[in-house]
Amino acid sequence: MATRRLNDPDKVIVTAALTGSEPSKKDNPMLPTQPREVAAAAVECYEAGAAVVHIHTRDDDDNPNMDFNKFKETVDLIREADCPVILNLTTSGTQGVTYENRVKPFVELKPELASFDAGSMNWRHRFVAMNEPGFLEFLGEKLIETGVKPEVEVFDTGMLYTALHYIGKGLIEEPAHFQICLGAPGGMPATPENLIYMVNHLPENCTWGAFGVGRANVDIMMTTLALGGNIRVGFEDNVYYHYRQPAQSNAVFVGRVKRLAAEQNKKLATPDEARQILGLKKSR
Repeated sequence: MATRRLNDPDKVIVTAALTGSEPSKKDNPMLPTQPREVAAAAVECYEAGAAVVHIHTRDDDDNPNMDFNKFKETVDLIREADCPVILNLTTSGTQGVTYENRVKPFVELKPELASFDAGSMNWRHRFVAMNEPGFLEFLGEKLIETGVKPEVEVFDTGMLYTALHYIGKGLIEEPAHFQICLGAPGGMPATPENLIYMVNHLPENCTWGAFGVGRANVDIMMTTLALGGNIRVGFEDNVYYHYRQPAQSNAVFVGRVKRLAAEQNKKLATPDEARQILGLKKSR
């Protein structure tokens, strides 16, 4: 299918976004927030079939932060568990964090992926998630320098064309890997029509995945599978398994993708298969 781009026709790469910066334990008490909880969720999601885990950190009071020590403890615990899952660390656009502190986790810990949010946005209509040109250029240079592949997150068409600009400048190396993020207030609504539009404007030389925030997550998941894309699931984007039914874990979302993919005669990619599809080298 033309929309598949460089994705594998028979495999689906599942990314489990374990924590994020928005949900709280009041929203779902099963949300992992501290390093041991996040590491345990990462291992559980790998065992359920996820190839990638996307990691945010919280402070001791469960508030979002970019504390390097929290990243290090979380990553060390996952590696000590001998879990081969691909690590994807956030470079969050939280205000007041220096460029250096935003990139320090991937610079020091050497994951295989790190997020590249291709633009600023009015996050949930509450504050500006800052990803100004100066930071994106700094981020692109550091990713190339460290050999960490960017996961290019695009929340609307403006971000997509910003990413294409940086591909043209050589600050995002090809083949790029895109994550289409729909449904965050302040970004593009999560509809199948919007997803199809975004996919049709991706460059030919790329891999891609997608997810929907909140209630639209299943609609976007099923449309993504139909288009040949990879899937992101997890508490960062949705804390409910069904309407008003809190999910019991991140892993149950991975299991849902596995069942839906099987209906298409597809299997979930292992971490090593995902590395081959995405052009990664196994991290230390």
